[in-house]
Amino acid sequence: MSGAAPQGAGGVPTGNYGQQQTGGAPGVGGVNPPPPAGPPSAQNLNQIVTDYLLKRGFTKTEAVFRQESRNLGPDGKPVHVRAEDLGSKQYTKAFTLLKNWIDKNLDIYKLELGKLLWPTFVYSYLDLVENGYPDDAKTYYDEFKRDFEKAHADDLKVLATVTLRQHVRENNVTKLYRQHKYKVPLNVHVAGALFHFLQRESESGGSVISNLLSSHCELTTLERGPIEPYSFEAIYRRAQNLDLEEADAEEGIPGVFTGVTNRDVLDATVPLRLGPMPMEPELRDDVRAELEAEDQRQPPADGFTSLVDEFDQRIKREESADGPSRADLPLPPSRARDVVMEMQKVRENRDRFKIEGRTGGVGVPVSACIFTFHNTLGSVSCMDFSKDHELVAVGTMDSYIRIWSLDGKPLKSKLANEKDVKVNNRKLIGHSGPVYGVSFSDSITNIDHNIYPDTPSKPETNSKLLLSCSADGQIRLWSLDVWACLCIYKAHDGPVFRVQWGPHGHYFASGGWDKTVRVFMQDHASAMRLMVGHDTAISALAWHPNGTYVFSASDETDKSIRMWSVVTGNCVRVFTGHTDYISALEVAPNGRIFASADAGGNIFFWDIEKGTRIKRCRGHGKGGIPSLSFSVESNVLVSGGLDGTVRLWDVELPTDPAKANPLAPGATPAADGTAGDSVTVGGQSNGPSITVGAQGAPAPGAGGSVSGVSGGTGKKKGKDVQITPDQISAFPTKKTPVMKVQFTRMNLVVVGGCYDPER
Repeated sequence: MSGAAPQGAGGVPTGNYGQQQTGGAPGVGGVNPPPPAGPPSAQNLNQIVTDYLLKRGFTKTEAVFRQESRNLGPDGKPVHVRAEDLGSKQYTKAFTLLKNWIDKNLDIYKLELGKLLWPTFVYSYLDLVENGYPDDAKTYYDEFKRDFEKAHADDLKVLATVTLRQHVRENNVTKLYRQHKYKVPLNVHVAGALFHFLQRESESGGSVISNLLSSHCELTTLERGPIEPYSFEAIYRRAQNLDLEEADAEEGIPGVFTGVTNRDVLDATVPLRLGPMPMEPELRDDVRAELEAEDQRQPPADGFTSLVDEFDQRIKREESADGPSRADLPLPPSRARDVVMEMQKVRENRDRFKIEGRTGGVGVPVSACIFTFHNTLGSVSCMDFSKDHELVAVGTMDSYIRIWSLDGKPLKSKLANEKDVKVNNRKLIGHSGPVYGVSFSDSITNIDHNIYPDTPSKPETNSKLLLSCSADGQIRLWSLDVWACLCIYKAHDGPVFRVQWGPHGHYFASGGWDKTVRVFMQDHASAMRLMVGHDTAISALAWHPNGTYVFSASDETDKSIRMWSVVTGNCVRVFTGHTDYISALEVAPNGRIFASADAGGNIFFWDIEKGTRIKRCRGHGKGGIPSLSFSVESNVLVSGGLDGTVRLWDVELPTDPAKANPLAPGATPAADGTAGDSVTVGGQSNGPSITVGAQGAPAPGAGGSVSGVSGGTGKKKGKDVQITPDQISAFPTKKTPVMKVQFTRMNLVVVGGCYDPER
């Protein structure tokens, strides 16, 4: 048909309508034939592809295609600009490339790789100045200086003054950088990854970094593990007191501060603040005023200091010590209850039985009161005493908690329908798995009169709350007024093995199967701190007395003890040396040392500040030491073992094997062993019951070694157990593995255990 125009590609008309051809053969219907179609231009081809992608819905592909097709060469292909072709801009691109790669690398490699950034920055800046690009050098300096302001503030000030070639040659600092090669020791795996990366990204800036490193730096590869403050390599070297390798000692440039080096990581320890937490000023003034009134009402007896003097000495010790700030650990405002509790703590500290230091192994006449649980059938898994010694709680493998009054009196209840209920034990039900840990909130024996006459009754100072943790992954907060669960904390992934109140209340810590330690606030459902670093599950927990540090131990293959800062959440110390399951931790009241015990019967004492072991004590048989406790003076430690013994240790006496054991046969104990009367104070015929016994002095111990202890009977169960000379007392039981020991504020030892007739 003459009226139809010929169609080109894509249906586009290509003919000329109503025009006669002036030369050559006429076309069909008087229309000239289309000229031969040439290849489309690069721009038209890109437009066709873009339209096609949008029509098919490939929006992301279209955006990438449009980005890449912005810079095309004569052949229509994208032009790749190499860093070397950018002139003075090459250093900016290269530094950004290296920094981004380090930021995305594994955490364990970041410390070593990060040490490359400073020399790269310095030498790039100096190259720009020497090559005559002062403006570009200033732009480069301004863009990246913030990455180094924290560690290299002084060096940056020096570099800012170097703006001419003459400055580079005359400045003392830049002369050091030009005359020496910057030495960086790297783990062989880190170095291999670095070289592979620079080769792979050669055109994107890798070659620029390679040239800088080869011209101005000296990289030394070492056959060892990666270096990081708490990497295995650093911990092993500190524990073994190994000398630094030559490459670490010569790291950087002589006479120039080079930031954090391997030498710092392998040798240095984070400074700690181990002093007591200062008292809240308002609470301090209230307590002092009430103590003055107490001294006037009841003057101190002869030979005793006044309560105000005792309190002033305590405040003076707090002010002189290097303790944390009140702002480091926010706490709720004080109440009338806190005033009474602090008053009573001052009174008990003054009136306590004082244990002199350096006993020389002769022993101290410390009394121990043991509470024995009967008919437990092996179901008790954990135990705790309230600090006013009115209550004891046990967790069971049957997923419930039972609480007794230690004096047999009825437990108080604030429920309206339980005013006339008289029971001396309670059962708390809520967990759906074995209960692994229980912890009472702080308490103290109440004052004998009401210091607030305007109130109907005196403030209560007994335990109000109980924490528990279980295999069901839950932490529960129980009220001891209404005997019900107040809150459930679900944070751990898997069973929770340990939970413990902090020394000031309000905060508590937990450790579980998921290898983490978590710190909670009582009024928040989620954890405020998450501490990650252990390789296996948590087996023991302890708080530092000032409340700003938490200690945790890990079982199975890890067997390390870590100290965590509650303020920052960082690990600040690692203690290694145990070869058995670590079963207990306890920090001394002075905040300077702590003790750890394991399933092999070993007790280790550690210096917290130095991060080193002081000594090892031995005397318990194998099976484990579930509990430790320090005296108020921090010079005596009591331990309770599953071998059925309670033992006292002289903290200050070294474990010198050359010294004779003062409790060897023929030696005279510090006092005659006397056993108190046994009396049943609670329980049911078909359930557990408690028997109370008192021992006024240590039982005679064995000589330098004793056969495997079996409830103190001397029956041989295994190889001999060596007793170190710093053991000063031993309280054997017949068939009662000890689960809990606790020094009271009056320096009396309270002990709890479950009678096992099959032992």
